[in-house]
Amino acid sequence: MEYLVELASSPTAWVALVTLVVMEVVLGIDNLIFISILTNKLPKEHQEKARKIGISMALVLRLGLLSTVAYIVQLTQPVFEVFGHAFSWKDMILIAGGLFLLWKATKEIHHSVDAQVHPEEQAGASKVSLGFAAAIGQILMLDLVFSVDSIITAVGMTEHLPIMIIAVVAAVLVMLLAAEPLAKFINDNPTVVMLALGFLIMIGMTLIAEGFGAHVPKGYVYTAMAFSAAIECLNIWSRKSRQKKALAEEQAHKV
Repeated sequence: MEYLVELASSPTAWVALVTLVVMEVVLGIDNLIFISILTNKLPKEHQEKARKIGISMALVLRLGLLSTVAYIVQLTQPVFEVFGHAFSWKDMILIAGGLFLLWKATKEIHHSVDAQVHPEEQAGASKVSLGFAAAIGQILMLDLVFSVDSIITAVGMTEHLPIMIIAVVAAVLVMLLAAEPLAKFINDNPTVVMLALGFLIMIGMTLIAEGFGAHVPKGYVYTAMAFSAAIECLNIWSRKSRQKKALAEEQAHKV
């Protein structure tokens, strides 16, 4: 108890907490985009449930990993070498997660393009193309990858377990609050889906690069994502303005 009181009265601890919360929220964006895209392919009555399960499992995995901090630190220790380059368990997890994201995003892009090129073949097909169990399984796999990355980041930023726990819980709560609006926005704007899939490909390549020892500053990645998202928002705004103008002209002609 004295340890917690001392921690709460330390300005350094509060700075570490705020910084770590921001970092965890930013790292959770990748996870949230994947969950949103995946759950939008489920029947409407199952989408919210799947999002809650996926995000809840992300919290469980992160807290579970935090309970084994000593073991998590060992994940960064070299396991074997290939051509003089050492690979750790963390590297292998990141590479596997990156390859999975590349496969999944490419598959979804192919599906979207095929639906536009051959709309007659998709006319009678159901929009639902993923089972509930399959969606949860894929979400859990990526939850694990992002959780390992998240916890190792937390361990590198502070040595205080209570700060890590608070930051992780706060980040997951933000994910939970943002999941529904983000999923709805992606679902209502088809062009955003392609942009989000592009983000997943970039994130996948980043994970693979990190796994092979090439450090990619997260600031560059998220700046590129923010810039692309801003441009897409301008496109959406412009498109809606044209639609309103066309509707107004059509109504004027009717009068």
